[in-house]
Order: sequence, then C-alpha cells, then structure tokens
Amino acid sequence: MKNHINTVIVCVSVIICVSIFSGSIVALKTAQNDYIVVTGSATKSFVSDLIVWRGSFSEKAQTPKEAFAKLKNGTAAVKDYLITNGVNDNEIVFSSIETNENYDYEYNQDGRITKTIFAGYTLTQRVTIESTEIEKIEKISRDITELIELGVGFFSMPPEYYYTKLDELKLDLIAKSAENTKIRAETIVKESGAKIAKLRSASLGVFQITPENSSTDNYSYEGSYDISARNKTAFITTRLEYLLK
Repeated sequence: MKNHINTVIVCVSVIICVSIFSGSIVALKTAQNDYIVVTGSATKSFVSDLIVWRGSFSEKAQTPKEAFAKLKNGTAAVKDYLITNGVNDNEIVFSSIETNENYDYEYNQDGRITKTIFAGYTLTQRVTIESTEIEKIEKISRDITELIELGVGFFSMPPEYYYTKLDELKLDLIAKSAENTKIRAETIVKESGAKIAKLRSASLGVFQITPENSSTDNYSYEGSYDISARNKTAFITTRLEYLLK
C-alpha cells in the first residue's frame, strides 16, 4: 500500500506527519528535547490447525421418559456415524440434555389467548467435535444429511477454526511490527541529519485476526478474532517514541 507524506513547517518547531496504512508517523522538535513518534505495523497469514464443529438434535414426546428414550437412540446413531467416519471417541463431547415443556394455544377473534394446552416435552442433545484433522471434520459436516436418512433430525452449525500457537504468532508479529516501526523512524530522521538515540516509550495497538484477503472493514477498536475462515491474517500496530541525537 502506498504511503502518503505531508510535511508542515510551523515557526521553529517542525512537525512531520506521514499517513500510513496503520496510523501515523510524527516527528516533534521542542526547545528541550528532540523526539520522534512512529506508528508501524506487521501482518502475517497463517492456516488454522484446530476445527470445532457443533450440532444438536431433539426429540418430542408426551413424557420426559418417552422423549429421553427417543433421544438416546439418536445419540447412539450420531456417535456411531461419527466414529464410523473416522472421528476419535475422545474428540466427541455430548452436553447435558436440555428439557423444555411445549404448549399449544387457542385464540379468540381479537388474537388473545383463551386457552393454553400442554403439548408434551422437547429434549435436546448438543454435541461438539474438536479435532486437528480439519479436512476430515469438514467433509463430515458437509455430509451430515446422511443422519437425516437414519431418522435423526440433526442441526449442524458452521465449523469454527482456531490456531493453537497464537501466543507464538503474537510475539513474532510484535517483533516484526517493532522492527518495521524503527525502520520508518530511521527513514524519517535521516534527511534531517539526526539519529535515533534511545527508546522513550512503546505501546501496542489491538490484535486483529481476519479472514485472509479480507478488507480492513473487519477490524474493530476492541480487536477482532475471526473463527469462520480456515485461512486467516493477523495484524498488529506498534507505537514507539525515540529520543534523537
């Protein structure tokens, strides 16, 4: 991305502002100290190494016991289907069963409820699959309609993608961003004949993880962490202040 440089000279003080992709570069001269404030950035693309896929299925009956019996058969069918397709048993987690009472209603001509009729129970079972074998789980999530043929009304959520080495990625990105920021500072002061003396202060911008090749519209002031895309891009900014000599 092209940098856009605007230079403004005001009396004895010199303020140089450089608009860049992630922020700005400002060199400030005062009567007592010369220092430069620089904002730089770094990006890195990476591939998720962990997939989390969630789904649920429900059964209805007049009594909890009847609904549970149906749900138990569904749970067995789902587990058999997953294991048959190569999912490890320790990667499958069934949640506690949710129970809800069902009601039907009768209305008058004004649309007001005149009668409430108990209509039995709905029991819901949720399942989570967490695996490093991403391609395998992706395929199973696409082919899950096979469970419907087995009589299980399975509702599938879109897979979620994570990265287990995120701390290492952050440290690498911070180092690259700091290096980028220092190079920008050295480039700015070079023309004036000054040199960087020592670091005065440093701060980090928010950490952004977005789908690869997405626009900056996905960035957030609080930081973003995309879980929808397997291929992602990480982005961070650093703001450094250097004393000059």
